Amino acid sequence: MKSNHKVGKEREMPHTHLYLIGSPIVFIIIWFLDSSIFQVSIFFNNFILLIIRILIFIIILIIALSFIFISHKTLFHSHEPPDHLIITGIFRFVRNPMYLGILLLYIALIFLSISLISIGIIVFIFVIYNKMVNYEEKILEDDFGDEYRRYKERVPKWLPNPFKTLNN
Repeated sequence: MKSNHKVGKEREMPHTHLYLIGSPIVFIIIWFLDSSIFQVSIFFNNFILLIIRILIFIIILIIALSFIFISHKTLFHSHEPPDHLIITGIFRFVRNPMYLGILLLYIALIFLSISLISIGIIVFIFVIYNKMVNYEEKILEDDFGDEYRRYKERVPKWLPNPFKTLNN
C-alpha cells in the first residue's frame, strides 16, 4: 500500500526537530555538570570500577550506533520518505530502531558516571520520544491501515525481541 503523505515532515509530530536537537543539549549539559563539576548524584561510582563502566559504555555505544546506522540506511537511501511500509531488516525486531538507538546513546553516557540526575532526565526524554512515536504511528496507521496494525501486533515498539519476528 502506498502512503498518502508526500513530505517527510508530515509524518512527524510538530516541532520534532526541536525535541531531537534540544533534548541532547539539555541532557549533555546536566550530565556534564553532575558528572564533572557538582558531582551531586554520582556516588555509585565508588562501587563500580571505571573500567567496567567504560566497557559497558562501549558495548551500549556500539549497539546504539548500529541501530541508528542500520535504520537510517534503510529509511533514508533517498531524499524522500519511503512510500511503502518497511518491515524487513532491523524493522522485523523493533518498530523504532533509530529512536531506540538515540535513547541508548543517552544510556551509554549514564554508565560512564552513573549520574542519578541524568537517569531522571532520560525518563523525561523517553516520555517525549514515546509521544513522538505515538504521533508517527497514528499517521502510519492512517496511511497503511490493517497492514500497519498487523505489523504493530507482531513487532515491539521499543525493546527488540529477536525470537519473535514477523514470521511468527
